[in-house]
Amino acid sequence: MFSTLQSKKQRLVVGLMSGTSLDGIDAAVVRMEGQGIHTHAELVHFESFAYDNELREKLKLLCSPDHSSTPHVCAMNFDLGIKFAEAVRETVARAGLTMDEIDLVSSHGQTIWHIPSEDPSDPYGIRSTLQIGDISVIAKLTGKPVVGDYRTADMAVGGQGAPLTPYVDYILFRDEKKGRIVQNIGGIGNCASLPAGGKPEEIIAFDTGPGNMIIDQAVFHLSAGEKSYDANGDWAATGTVEQSMLDEMLQHPYFALPPVKTTGREMFGKQYASEWLHRAIDRGISPEDILATFTAFTARSIADSYKRFVLNKQQIHEVLVSGGGAHNQTLMRMLAEYLPDQSVLSSDAYGITGDSKEAVAFAIFADHYMFGVPNNLPAATGARISTVMGKLALP
Repeated sequence: MFSTLQSKKQRLVVGLMSGTSLDGIDAAVVRMEGQGIHTHAELVHFESFAYDNELREKLKLLCSPDHSSTPHVCAMNFDLGIKFAEAVRETVARAGLTMDEIDLVSSHGQTIWHIPSEDPSDPYGIRSTLQIGDISVIAKLTGKPVVGDYRTADMAVGGQGAPLTPYVDYILFRDEKKGRIVQNIGGIGNCASLPAGGKPEEIIAFDTGPGNMIIDQAVFHLSAGEKSYDANGDWAATGTVEQSMLDEMLQHPYFALPPVKTTGREMFGKQYASEWLHRAIDRGISPEDILATFTAFTARSIADSYKRFVLNKQQIHEVLVSGGGAHNQTLMRMLAEYLPDQSVLSSDAYGITGDSKEAVAFAIFADHYMFGVPNNLPAATGARISTVMGKLALP
């Protein structure tokens, strides 16, 4: 199988992504040529399959140590595997292709818990990560080899297992003349700073902090479960930022930590969002002002992180935003206001839609795996060495 795939000039790979925002499954059919940093990736087709509110709330509980349970994690591991397989088959059909034409499937899985750094005070605080959505289930139900479970390999060689996409950002968006920051805003925000004409080891990459997850949690609560996100940022646009609360929120110690650093729901999840939401309600802050403040929190945390860790080292001309946050026009406007010397654009401007970028990234990771090409970026994750990430499940 390896030799057959390696002999093909072009490969069709389906990349799957389900991120920390818990909004659904993204699936991208990607045509690839070349290898390593010279890989050329063409998006053939993209689909997104939203989770319903019941499933989303179940996943939030699994991401909470106070409400999660071993039986529920076990069951959801299979349930998501089935849903991922259905997403593959449906996406391929909508692309006008057959499964016989697909060479490989790649799945990031759904992160349930991530411990990037050792916690000596916790007997279970060993560096580790867990993504569910069993790849053997996907392989058997699609009839295709599946590569997945990428983060563990990076952590095994000293990395934090995240952020992973900066390696692909370098492949897709590097430029000889323009310095760029590629910013993903999913549940969590992460960035990769690509200096003009730079090498992979010159990239500065890290998780900037909360992306959409605090905004989404507030919307869900304030709408009594009728909405799961602030479409276009329209609700926040009607409010005014409560500056004193914003200043308090920005005092979180994570923001002062230097890269390499990663975070997730274990730090900025439902419990964190609920605490700030109840503080705001107790202060008599209106729903629209709460959402304006939480949106500004995401924008300021991103912009401040650049000023702290990037802009004093590299000249940056453009910020390319991908992920669900790129659709939030209020968030994009605020980010542009906080970064007046840079152009803030959607990654759509460069041929990879903001929604599809991470699914495309994991298709590239799987293609690298099948060629035995390292697919992590030590400059981003803190790993001691470059390594091949992923595990293979056969149909």
